[in-house]
Amino acid sequence: METSINSLKKALKNADRVAVLTGAGVSAESGVPTFRGADGLWKNYRATDLATPEAFARNPELVWEFYNWRRELIGQKTCNPAHRALAELERLIPDFTLITQNVDGLHLLAGSRHLLEIHGNIWRARCTRCGRETLDRAPDMGNRPTCAACCGLLRPGVVWFGESLDPEILRQALEAAERCRVMLVVGTSSVVQPAASLAYTAKSGGALLAEINLARTPNSDLMDIVLMGKAGEILPELVDGWT
Repeated sequence: METSINSLKKALKNADRVAVLTGAGVSAESGVPTFRGADGLWKNYRATDLATPEAFARNPELVWEFYNWRRELIGQKTCNPAHRALAELERLIPDFTLITQNVDGLHLLAGSRHLLEIHGNIWRARCTRCGRETLDRAPDMGNRPTCAACCGLLRPGVVWFGESLDPEILRQALEAAERCRVMLVVGTSSVVQPAASLAYTAKSGGALLAEINLARTPNSDLMDIVLMGKAGEILPELVDGWT
């Protein structure tokens, strides 16, 4: 693995354009529960059954109870070495874009700024009437929070199952994948679309692809470098002793 890490580190140093895609595995190293793992059950509900427009239409109070639980839990977590290493990599690379599927805001907490949160942010709330979006880090929003501007019902500012991504954010993510010279795919199962296809976009543009994950994924065969292990252990090695 040491040879592969050194090869990737050299490629990153020579690259002026880098894109990174992160998934739930990075957050899991901070103790954030994942949607699809064994910890995806809440009060006998599957998280994937509550994170839908249909569930919110049927019972917004239940959905907000679930998201208040998640907000309180995530609010107790902090960024880990993987988050901090990516923030440092942004400082070192002239053209750097971090694309995340995570909604916990931990990349922002670590200092990442060239960040595309393609699935939204749990700390944001959006009005279902006027569309106004606000940032609110309160651990409990109540079971029927309302908009300060129009009193409409608020919903979590995340992309639910069955919803489309924000087209502008998706455009920027595709553009970053198209122009990068190196792409890191970190802590993601590579099964959720359209995020999983970003690696193919980067590959078709001639980028070197590197996967960092605990296990192989459906995209592993596409990769030039596969590093199996914790992101919080591997990513710091990529920025250590850079200069």
